[in-house]
Amino acid sequence: MNSKPYDAVIIGGGHNGLVCACYLAAAGWKVRVLERRGIVGGAAVTETFHPGFRNSVASYTVSLLNPKVIRDLRLEENGLRIVERPMSNFLPLNDREYLKAGPTERDTQAEVAKFSKRDAERLPEYNRHLDIIADVLRELVLETPPNVGGGLSDVLAALWLGNRLRRLDMSARRDLLDLFAKSAGDMLDAWFESAPIKALFGFDSVVGNYASPYTPGSAYVLLHHVFGEVNGRKGAWGHAIGGMGAITQAMASEAVKRGVEISVNAEVRKVNVVNGRVTGVTLADGTVVDAKRVVSNLNPKLLFLKLVDASDLDEEFVRRMRGWKCASGTFRMNVALSELPRFSCLPDEGPHHGAGIIIAPSLQYMDRAFIDAKRDGVSREPIVEMLIPSTLDDSLAPPGRHVASLFCQHVAPELPDGRSWDEERDRVAQLMIDTVTRYAPNFRDSVLGYEALSPLDLERRFGLVGGDIFHGALSLDQLYSARPMLGHGNYRGPLQGLYMCGSGTHPGGGVTGAPGHNAAREILKDA
Repeated sequence: MNSKPYDAVIIGGGHNGLVCACYLAAAGWKVRVLERRGIVGGAAVTETFHPGFRNSVASYTVSLLNPKVIRDLRLEENGLRIVERPMSNFLPLNDREYLKAGPTERDTQAEVAKFSKRDAERLPEYNRHLDIIADVLRELVLETPPNVGGGLSDVLAALWLGNRLRRLDMSARRDLLDLFAKSAGDMLDAWFESAPIKALFGFDSVVGNYASPYTPGSAYVLLHHVFGEVNGRKGAWGHAIGGMGAITQAMASEAVKRGVEISVNAEVRKVNVVNGRVTGVTLADGTVVDAKRVVSNLNPKLLFLKLVDASDLDEEFVRRMRGWKCASGTFRMNVALSELPRFSCLPDEGPHHGAGIIIAPSLQYMDRAFIDAKRDGVSREPIVEMLIPSTLDDSLAPPGRHVASLFCQHVAPELPDGRSWDEERDRVAQLMIDTVTRYAPNFRDSVLGYEALSPLDLERRFGLVGGDIFHGALSLDQLYSARPMLGHGNYRGPLQGLYMCGSGTHPGGGVTGAPGHNAAREILKDA
């Protein structure tokens, strides 16, 4: 037991936990981060998965990392380097046709015109409408949501939001309503007529979202993926040299410089509570760590249903937390390759190999994938996004070899008929390889080895409940002031001294650092 309690103990050394720790330590606080695994970084880590091959094991691409967090934590000074993709996306459609997106809007227009001149003409207007709403979201990212039932500061925050929205013209207000209430499919069908451009934008609506692009509310998930930036360019996507672990290692380096104590292999078993106030935590080995405040970077479901005794919580709170929706439909693979994929429609090596390669040629394909997964547990024709980061970063693979990240959907978090993910994992991995091979015939023969992570693996290894990469679905009832629950949308838990800093709080998932930043600000306010 510590002779003097820590000012704050943070459960979970993922990126948001490290961000929060850095800001608290900068205020002169004594801070300790407790990480269950043997490496910090949470789902943003780079690890060897096949002899000689390293990759970003879970999270795999950069855009949402907040520029203020990058500056405040001096991530570039701590070695972080992010490079932009040579083009944003590549969609192989069949043996002959494809759609390339980027690097400029004009380039994308030229590609879209192959399928519809009308859609090519409408593209700039669509982008303008989306950018207006994305700018609103960017303003909210580093703001604490007004807490329902809170005090004067929450009332003022609500008024600020209302004034910001009133500055939008009527067209933009209608767009905002569409994005929160409609499905991505319905919205895109109203804008465009050709399948490829709708597939390009519709893919963002199902990333990490166990849903059809025609599920109401999926339009917001599309928006969530476009408010980021890379090196000052809005909406761009990039790669961290050294993989996603380079981000969290830079954060950890800064944390240590600020005096943060980081403990790995330190699993928390229980949050200790006395008379409605947290007093610290107990580790799996029985060690008690005393702290004035406990800050959780975990999925809210893990925190409140596993680590806090139900007798210390309100019965309604526990009931609602049991209903916290976690489902991502995600199957993640890291693949070692002897050569680059040669796509039938575009076989030569080129910038498209450095893009986000989307295998999902239409909204209808994505809809069928979801229906299959709901019925059978696994899509017969799954959605696959493939990135080949070794085209931008030669530190990940031996010379002449490559690494591919496969982000695959849809699969059910729990398989029907009593089937086990431990039994089905490799069969589904082969399905994903076959899916890519249909578009790039040399792919299967180029596979030297792979690592496959089912939803269950993602939960066991990274604490992603149900494989949910966002720590909770981005549905309207789980956003903003309702993330993770009305009355607790301001990073404060229901016990005195208990706080939340993870992706289960506003603004949600992705490697943003924003929840950690915002939580630290609120924690310091309460000091």
